[in-house]
Amino acid sequence: MGGYDKGVLFHDDLLKDIREKFLWIETDPIQQRKRLFFDNAGGSFRLKSASKVFMDLDAIPDCPEREHKTAKYLIDVIEKGTNDIRKIFNAKDGSIATYLTASQAIFEITGNMAENAKGNNIVTTALEHPSAYDAAKYYAEKLGKEFRVAKTNPVTGGVDTEEILKLIDQDTSLLSVIYASNISGAILDIESIVQEAKKINPNIYIIVDAVQHAPHGVLDVEKTPVDAINFAPYKFFGVRGSGIAYLSDRASRLPHHKLSGKAENEWSLGSPAPAHYAAISEIVDYICWIGSNYKQSNDRREQYVEGMTRISLHERALLEVILEGTANTEGLRGISGVTVHLDYPDLSKRDLIVAISIDGMDYKEAVRKYEELGVILFERVNTSIYSKRMIDSFGMKGAIRISPLHCHTVEEIEEFLSITARIAEQSLSRI
Repeated sequence: MGGYDKGVLFHDDLLKDIREKFLWIETDPIQQRKRLFFDNAGGSFRLKSASKVFMDLDAIPDCPEREHKTAKYLIDVIEKGTNDIRKIFNAKDGSIATYLTASQAIFEITGNMAENAKGNNIVTTALEHPSAYDAAKYYAEKLGKEFRVAKTNPVTGGVDTEEILKLIDQDTSLLSVIYASNISGAILDIESIVQEAKKINPNIYIIVDAVQHAPHGVLDVEKTPVDAINFAPYKFFGVRGSGIAYLSDRASRLPHHKLSGKAENEWSLGSPAPAHYAAISEIVDYICWIGSNYKQSNDRREQYVEGMTRISLHERALLEVILEGTANTEGLRGISGVTVHLDYPDLSKRDLIVAISIDGMDYKEAVRKYEELGVILFERVNTSIYSKRMIDSFGMKGAIRISPLHCHTVEEIEEFLSITARIAEQSLSRI
């Protein structure tokens, strides 16, 4: 691992304060027993403040589209939430669109762009979430456009920039690409992909699925000027029931569903839900609070970037521990009977996700065994519509996905590694 940045852990007092801000961080909310929740790529721990403010505001009966004081208060909540969404994306122009889910966002935006962008082909990758891949394929078929798919790299667990670029030409209307894999954790080089794609075709529309990456790293549409990008608050320490997207200025003015009396770039339909906006502001408040422990700034975006950077560094340090272990515990790379898949050594190019298999044990069996021992993981297998294409592209049949979060401790990682060693030893004894 020499030469690679191994991250930096939060200091103990800060990590203790961080953990206090989350719900159910050590206990199963239904069974009321101790557990390690390592399935944050499928959901996420919830901030206490986000859950509370959502419940409090959602109980208010007033319509925010009125003139009385309570209504005006709700309007202020929406405006603050919208500004905070822009802070997350670093979006100084364009429009913000809200949906019931992030999958709905990317499906509908893909259709809008595909139907209005000039060109005879659509490019995506084999790594995409079905909401992005299936949307691109659906509209390619509907509109009679060629559907081009960039292959994955089974070494890095991602997609090489060159594999995407060689599929783009002057007739490419749309590129849909994921920011980071929810199986391997591989982070794609979105900045280079965007820059080089626009050199080939300045008119190309680019959509980025950032649902997986947003809770782990900085998003910046100034550095990566895409036409649409989304995230899911429920995977980002927030609440379920909304998907958030940014659209560039030119994309926001494409023909789309809207009330005829609204502005050309307005994407909201119906009455807004202030509680969702308030919950997002709590997420940004929390990340800025982390940032303030390292750097003082009156600029909210700057504070947010510092917080996300520190989250990323702590998670990278946890990833190093998972893979290499500590003086107390062997890491996954050293446990007999465990195979670490897609194990790219440069941790700066990976989110906090690890894919493994255990010799002699089926993936689902392993996940159930972990649950018995108080660890929640998830199996990614090629019989699932959410995993098959990606798993097949790596030449695998499946994997056990491990996805902790920045609020986890080294001690919890050590406990997980000890449990893994026990499971692997038991499985090997059966072979």
